[in-house]
Amino acid sequence: LTPPNMKCLFFGLLAFVCATVSAIVAPAQILRQPIPDKVVVLTFDDAVVSHATYVGPLLKEYGFGATFYISEFPKPPFSDKTLYMTWEQIRMLNQMGFEIGNHTGTHRLVPDMTPAEFAGELAYIEEKGEGLGIPKPLTFAYPAYETDAYALSTLAEKGYLFARIGEDRPYDPAKDHPFLVPSYTMLEDNESLIMQALQEAKEGRVVVLTIHGVPDTAHDWVTTPPALFQNYLRYLKKNGYTVLAMRDLAQYIDARQAWMMITPRFGE
Repeated sequence: LTPPNMKCLFFGLLAFVCATVSAIVAPAQILRQPIPDKVVVLTFDDAVVSHATYVGPLLKEYGFGATFYISEFPKPPFSDKTLYMTWEQIRMLNQMGFEIGNHTGTHRLVPDMTPAEFAGELAYIEEKGEGLGIPKPLTFAYPAYETDAYALSTLAEKGYLFARIGEDRPYDPAKDHPFLVPSYTMLEDNESLIMQALQEAKEGRVVVLTIHGVPDTAHDWVTTPPALFQNYLRYLKKNGYTVLAMRDLAQYIDARQAWMMITPRFGE
């Protein structure tokens, strides 16, 4: 090789090595320990009554963790206890060992609020839980998956670690900001998507599932039939999946370190 070509080769190799080291070091700084294959997070939205009467007891039988994201839904109204849990039932889920997460006080969309209004919506659920001995939430779920850049700083200031969106893809802690954790939405007619998604829980990626009622009599367009839900649980158990609450990701991921290292990506 001529000297100019040697120089190009050297700098090309140097760039490759730097990129490779960066790819290795960045996740190592974010991770507290390696994430094993087959890690799945179950999350349940909207405080639907079946979470207490059916989902919680069934998950306990399987020994699975889960997060229940609480909001006092305005329509149909949260006061209708044929549709939604009571706060006493929410307290019981906490006592059973499940995470109680924050889904805003009234299910308002984050882009429609000011930072002060958003902080107030978070505080409402925190204070309701505190009065019942429920720990302050560490994780948040955006209503309707709608986000806004200001929300990230508000969540950080209030001590949250993770926040969940949608997008139907696995969570890659090396690339996804902890306040923009993607998830797959479980519906009654997308079994093939969910089964394919479960195969993505590998190579450092986590599969987060968003589930509503089982069934959801308040919002039937996002219902999951109990028989289908049990099929998923049996599959997870039989195939050796680790099934966690969202807060449990902190055993693997240093969220605060990730905040500093990962640039938020909206709508990609």
